[in-house]
Amino acid sequence: MAISIDDIKKLRAMTGAGLADVKKALTEAEGDFDKAKEILRERGLAIAAKRSDRETSNGCVLVKAVDGFAATIALKCETDFVANGADFIALTDAILTAAIAAKAKDLEAVKELTLSDGQKVQDAVTQRSGITGEKMELDGYLVLEGENIEIYDHMGKHTLATMVQTNINAPEVGHKLAMQVAAMKPVALNADSVPQAVLDEEYKTAVEKTKLEQVEKYVEVVLKKAGINPNLVDSEDHIESNIKKGWLTEEQAKEARELKEKAAAEKAATLNPNMIENIAKGRVAKFLKENCLVDQEFQFGDGDKQTVTEWLGKQNKELKIVDFKRFTLVAE
Repeated sequence: MAISIDDIKKLRAMTGAGLADVKKALTEAEGDFDKAKEILRERGLAIAAKRSDRETSNGCVLVKAVDGFAATIALKCETDFVANGADFIALTDAILTAAIAAKAKDLEAVKELTLSDGQKVQDAVTQRSGITGEKMELDGYLVLEGENIEIYDHMGKHTLATMVQTNINAPEVGHKLAMQVAAMKPVALNADSVPQAVLDEEYKTAVEKTKLEQVEKYVEVVLKKAGINPNLVDSEDHIESNIKKGWLTEEQAKEARELKEKAAAEKAATLNPNMIENIAKGRVAKFLKENCLVDQEFQFGDGDKQTVTEWLGKQNKELKIVDFKRFTLVAE
């Protein structure tokens, strides 16, 4: 049967699919709109399944706050071309709007919501996948509840969003704090809120790094005393390369290898546990200062070096940060 241009326009407006896809679906459905929409949905499911192993490293991250409920969500896709499309951004916004209206607490609840056009969120994402031919998935759903929440979409690029809640109303302060969170990517509000597992892993890493550095320093001293340039023998690849270049003889290379092995074993066996522990603790303390929001150096003050806590105190001694959230698609 002949499909009219008006019918094509109508279904395109309802689904957002391309003209060719809409016409094909209507033709297969013999003009039945419900059947045509189901054909488009099934096409989306097929594409989603076919591209399930693809990486969704691009997408749109939006953040919004309404009546004491704030949330951020990411709709991820494969390419920035799709991510920057008006229809893709509009779908992300529609999903976030529905999530906030329902005060959805987690991503699974969001997927079950119904959008204003009567379509379920997950079905809408699948349909959009069918239209673009790219894998899509929802991610990064974070919420804050209560008063005094400020939000920030970094540079309006929809790739990094933050939310900050303070104990009293202070919009300008909250905005700067949201920018701080975007710029400095804190992992926790303060030292007490850092998970013990994170602290344990940081301490373990710090111990291993300190031991390695102490051994490397000793090996370097031994090599220099033997008249060997440590830079020429700092790895097996360099040794082989420098032999080929004529910068090392085979005999020098052999001597360097033996000295390195012997010196490393000697130093590893005589490391001072107390010294290692103290240096490792210092490294953990530095990690906390750099990664806990209240202890970070504030980036948006008047030039004086000060922590976030110090800056807050100058704005209002009663001001405190209650909580924050941050999500980004950008590799950091």
